[in-house]
Amino acid sequence: MTLSKTQPKSVVLYDTTLRDGAQRKGISFSLEDKLKITKLLDDFGVTFIEGGWPGSNPKDFEYFQRVKSMKLKNASIVAFGSTRKANCNAEDDANLQRLLEADTPAVALVGKSSSKHVLKVLRTTLEENLEMIKDSIRFLKKNGKEVIFDAEHYFDGFEEDKEYTLKALQAAEEAGADWLVLCDTNGRHLPSNIARIVAETKAVVSAELGIHAHNDSELAVANSLAAVEAGAKQIQGTINGYGERCGNANLVSLTPTLQLKMDYSCVPHGSLCRLTELSRTVSEIANLSPDPYAPYVGSAAFAHKAGLHAAAVEKFAASYEHMQPELVGNSREILISELSGRGNVRLLASQISSNLPFAEQEVLDRIKGMEQKGYKFEDAQGSVELMMRRDDPDYEKPFELIEIMVVVNDRVGQGSSAEAVVKVKVGDTVFHTVSVGKGPVHALDCAFRKALLPTYPMMNDVRLVDYKVRILDPDQATEATTRVVIEAADHNERWSTVGVSDNIIEASCQALVDSLELYLARSFSSSYSANAHQVQEVVA
Repeated sequence: MTLSKTQPKSVVLYDTTLRDGAQRKGISFSLEDKLKITKLLDDFGVTFIEGGWPGSNPKDFEYFQRVKSMKLKNASIVAFGSTRKANCNAEDDANLQRLLEADTPAVALVGKSSSKHVLKVLRTTLEENLEMIKDSIRFLKKNGKEVIFDAEHYFDGFEEDKEYTLKALQAAEEAGADWLVLCDTNGRHLPSNIARIVAETKAVVSAELGIHAHNDSELAVANSLAAVEAGAKQIQGTINGYGERCGNANLVSLTPTLQLKMDYSCVPHGSLCRLTELSRTVSEIANLSPDPYAPYVGSAAFAHKAGLHAAAVEKFAASYEHMQPELVGNSREILISELSGRGNVRLLASQISSNLPFAEQEVLDRIKGMEQKGYKFEDAQGSVELMMRRDDPDYEKPFELIEIMVVVNDRVGQGSSAEAVVKVKVGDTVFHTVSVGKGPVHALDCAFRKALLPTYPMMNDVRLVDYKVRILDPDQATEATTRVVIEAADHNERWSTVGVSDNIIEASCQALVDSLELYLARSFSSSYSANAHQVQEVVA
């Protein structure tokens, strides 16, 4: 894609999650993973999707064959490779032939622009490297490709031997490269250096410039923005900043910054509201936990814990938020803890019901007293919600726990199992159930479900998704107090509850019972679904 000179406020997003992002330690995308991410990126509106290096492995080559059948709406697929080898013809270079076989409309070609790297890594002459760049690009242009030239180690080379580095870039432009992408390959440079060098380069070449920044100094986003302000029109990066070593420029942070704060057009109107979903879905595909503290899209990005902050946000949202969370598909969260004020409690209550009767100070005092005993509610807002619901004089508990018993069996050579016995009262009926599980919590969960399902068939939709145990006073050894947090989910939402006891089974049972009761309380509350997201409207 070549930008029109009449689009000074447009920036092209070039995603390399499938190649550079896959080089992160711990990530290994399957072919199906890569195709799923391609669909997500195209739906979001990315202009270029770099699919991989077809000359490096069979999976990447197969990707380019499979992706042809996808009906993409916004993106051009890019195959990545390097300039030809020294002292040969482009037509005879196996890597360049593989790029043609990938049959993509665009090709990214990496080449050396640092004289030091030419001499010490390629071990060829400076003049031969220039011929490698020109010969390779001419070959690809002759075969109808849009060519994106990635000038590797460009900023290092510019500082070490400016004359040669510019010669390498001019050789690429002379050969017909559509884009000249300047690479901070080692992530060494500062935004001021990036801006200065991009500006100096722009004065010498006429082709459109791009920036490819690595995050080794945690400046990849800042460097990319500096490059744009200096005249770069393309940003290369990855979703969530995945990449080798410390990662690449994070498109999840860059896109809303460019579009909402700098007035650049990057993705189609309406795409930004899917940014949080995109970030978290790619995390799941990569088998990595989403970063709760990620700017814009993290679960804590718009979370308010301090009472002073919550009180201010209730009156004026922008007092402690740099933007509306809904613009990027995120939401505000009011945390409850010993640091909270009445505003935190009031805002949380408004999410539950618009007319929930409760005493703010009384609830707050109870929370602070319980946290002194070891409870922690900022990661278990479900327990606070249930506490408020139970304070309503009209609240009717969906069930009442009468008794539990858990037995763990460990037979030599046969492994271990657990058996739970649960006695639960629902209305006027007492259910006495027994279940076997892989462990005590699994057995309890199964026994409760067996007791509740006859009355509440919607319990089939609930699943436990996380179980966390924290020993609060390890110096007490086996008599230590234990805190258990259980996270549960249905098809639409997640919630967490907490239990504390010097008996881990009792703590687990507290958290589990609260989790199940909260789900049923929400299910039978006509106001919950209508008010679940009302806090955004209240404080907007």
